[in-house]
Amino acid sequence: MSQRWQTSPAVPPAPYTVIAGVRVVDPSRGLDATGAVHLADGLVLAAGPEAAGLAVPDGAEVIDGRGLVAAPGLVDMQVHVGEPGHDHRETLATASAAAAAGGITTIITMPDADPVIDDPALVDFMLRRARDTAIVRVHPMAAATKGLKGQETAEIGLLGEAGAVAFTSGRHAIANSRVLRRALTYGRDFGALIVNMPEDPDLVGSGVMNEGETATRLGLSGIPREAEVIALERDLRLAALTGGRYHAALVSCAASVEVLRAAKRAGVDVTAGISLAHLALNENDIGAYRTFFRLSPPLRGEDDRRAVVAAVADGTIDVIVSNHDPQDVETKRHPFAEAADGAIGLETLLAGGLRLVHDGSLTLLRLIEALSTAPARRLGLGAGTLAPGAEADVVLFDPARPWVFSEGLVRSRSKNTPFEGARFQGRVLRTFVAGRTVFALG
Repeated sequence: MSQRWQTSPAVPPAPYTVIAGVRVVDPSRGLDATGAVHLADGLVLAAGPEAAGLAVPDGAEVIDGRGLVAAPGLVDMQVHVGEPGHDHRETLATASAAAAAGGITTIITMPDADPVIDDPALVDFMLRRARDTAIVRVHPMAAATKGLKGQETAEIGLLGEAGAVAFTSGRHAIANSRVLRRALTYGRDFGALIVNMPEDPDLVGSGVMNEGETATRLGLSGIPREAEVIALERDLRLAALTGGRYHAALVSCAASVEVLRAAKRAGVDVTAGISLAHLALNENDIGAYRTFFRLSPPLRGEDDRRAVVAAVADGTIDVIVSNHDPQDVETKRHPFAEAADGAIGLETLLAGGLRLVHDGSLTLLRLIEALSTAPARRLGLGAGTLAPGAEADVVLFDPARPWVFSEGLVRSRSKNTPFEGARFQGRVLRTFVAGRTVFALG
């Protein structure tokens, strides 16, 4: 149901590029070995140990990859952009520049724009705008209900034909069970993926952070874990009832992991995502009421964080996303309880994920799978692989290079990062889309 991203005819052909002596990590083939990567005519010619012996044609660009990692470009399954309607927060151009700097070659945009992306003409607008202004691939999700109001199912078939790759409730859940059942049923008939935020709005209420001792100490109203778990259990029962394809947009707590495991054992067609922030941070990071740490779902306790990291490692949680949500000073420079949810995350997605590799929580192969191969597979995209003949979307990074993420490095139009001043080990050096360099460090 997706529409293939295309470059302008005016763009010259991609050069022949060889990355030599590099560690090639390709989860689609279970590959983690030293070799080479050959890119030609916008495609992967070869990648892996067998590519090391290929002849290099005259005029080819040869990159010394010793000590570096080449992997499929990342596929970020949850990216909020301001365009159309809130261009002052983010545009497709600025979001794609930030994505390229983070090693992301495909972004999946959310439909909560102004107007809401719930009409085939608006899906077409997003694709055309991306073609004209973005430097990475852009695929829009469309609204699962008209206006994202949760009351009437959108035209899933027509939206899919226009190029929508999935259908989502956006920042909030479809609270009406009958409406979600209809969306899953219609989605099943079209082979469409329904993405819902597992969240009970009544239990969330006026809560602004995780319910518990820390919230009490800070004097802030809490959101119980049950707000997520009860909604997730309902969604999974409806997915089982309808036989629909379901993706839990964002999970955050240990109890949700157990619910997901049970559903997968029962054969429900379910996948789940989690934001990098919920894997790297916990409720204590809110500190002195810093609003850049006000997220939805809220940052949970350390026990929950450890549980969801383990769930990513064993595949119970399938996908890691940035949940990039640009907010400006008008929505963030408020008391914590009055500020908007959300943080940017495109540029820190890979670097933050590498923290989990360095501390032994994840293998590098599993991290790249969750960041690239798994989301591409779930959405039916031809990305997330370095197999011969695949489109040459590649990230080249140094897994050991230390650096500090400062505001001056932020390419996003908004600056609401929870990782300002964070020290990372592992940095993107170069990003290729269709064999062309769209980001090069320095």
